[in-house]
Amino acid sequence: MIDRRPPLSSAHDFATWEPVLRLLLADDKERRAARSFHVAGRIGRHGWSLPLPGRMSSEERVAVERIRRALARGGVEEVAFTAEIRPTGKTTLGLVWPCAAVEAAIGYPDLGVLVLVDGSLPEPWRRLPAPAPGSVPAPSADLELLERTLRERLPDMIGATEDEIAAAEARLGVTLPDELKVLYRVTRARWEDWGDDYGAPNRVAKAVGYELCALDDLHSVDAAARHSRWAHSATKAVSTPSDAAVQGLAGSPGWIAFGSNGGDELAVDLTPGPRGHLGQVILVDHEKSIGAELVADSLTDLVLDRARKERRVPRADQLPVVAGVGSGRLQTIDAAAHPALEVLSIDVGDGAPFSLAPVIGLPRLRTLTASPGTLADPLEIARLTGLEFLELGPQEWRVLLDAGAVPRTLSAAAIGGRRGQDPVDIVAIANELLALWGRPQIVRTVLEGDLGPVA
Repeated sequence: MIDRRPPLSSAHDFATWEPVLRLLLADDKERRAARSFHVAGRIGRHGWSLPLPGRMSSEERVAVERIRRALARGGVEEVAFTAEIRPTGKTTLGLVWPCAAVEAAIGYPDLGVLVLVDGSLPEPWRRLPAPAPGSVPAPSADLELLERTLRERLPDMIGATEDEIAAAEARLGVTLPDELKVLYRVTRARWEDWGDDYGAPNRVAKAVGYELCALDDLHSVDAAARHSRWAHSATKAVSTPSDAAVQGLAGSPGWIAFGSNGGDELAVDLTPGPRGHLGQVILVDHEKSIGAELVADSLTDLVLDRARKERRVPRADQLPVVAGVGSGRLQTIDAAAHPALEVLSIDVGDGAPFSLAPVIGLPRLRTLTASPGTLADPLEIARLTGLEFLELGPQEWRVLLDAGAVPRTLSAAAIGGRRGQDPVDIVAIANELLALWGRPQIVRTVLEGDLGPVA
């Protein structure tokens, strides 16, 4: 959707953008050679991405801030732009406005990821824990020792009643481990219980080893809350090795968060890995979107400072689950084909374009990214029946759209390798894809201006 009648807003005024465009013309060798000069970037209320060399000067900052203030006044988070500046100075500026169905690229002028299914998540963030029916508490779990230690450290605290503990279990839909019940029978950690005793939270944190949540604030670690962006997540995979104590997950109904270190969450684990223990203590890193780290085999070990950490990367980011084909990677699609394959990335190779025939019918293939010109027959994609994310070049998308062969299993999509492509064509392709799912359309405003001829 292209709007050539910009609304009455300074962010839609060519004059607002003119200082930035003039700065980008500092190295306009193309115009000097009688060719049009093309430039692209992204400016937002909280940052920008511009093709400027070195550190930004004060003049450049003033020019960018002018646009950022205009966006703030209009309530717009950010806008991507492209401009064609002809040797005469005649300029066509295209502004691509935020769209609810587009996950904007961070730090790049790219269009971003088209979210075709609202609220959708990549498979690793939907994965549920594997059953652990034989798991039992660690031998170090000692209810009497734990309670005695906590009561010595925290005398006169108000503990939870059995009814309050039962209410927490009903709300969470799980049976809390006995060690956690012991902890909350000693203190339910409600701020109102402490009144004017402002040192109580610190004493509790010192007694347990971490800041303690109130019983009413216990919650499971939600995988969806840890999801970052499709652009980052679609090519990720997770796994749980046979010797792992913690399952490779983004979250679990059995990860019950009960404390923190001020940023990361501390949880008891009711869905441990093959070598883990029921009720073990794990740390969920707020800077990571997948996985958790073993802190202690039991809550007793944690309180008695008998930690046993297991640091493990819970991602299957290598063969056979994730494969890359092309320059510097595997040389054939056959080499990547495996029943466990989930993510396939194809880059330009040394020979002819690749056929997807070897991976047709693979049961777990969910992500395909292919650089422009790398596929012998884009229509083979229609035979990949489990794709949830697909990134192709504009011409490959055009083939699928014209043939009515876009996989309807997709939850998200991206248009890659767009250098040299007309932004109008890119937005048109994106809007065709969004329309297939009934999603909001992208609006691109076109402004005309004159920056003057080459000096």
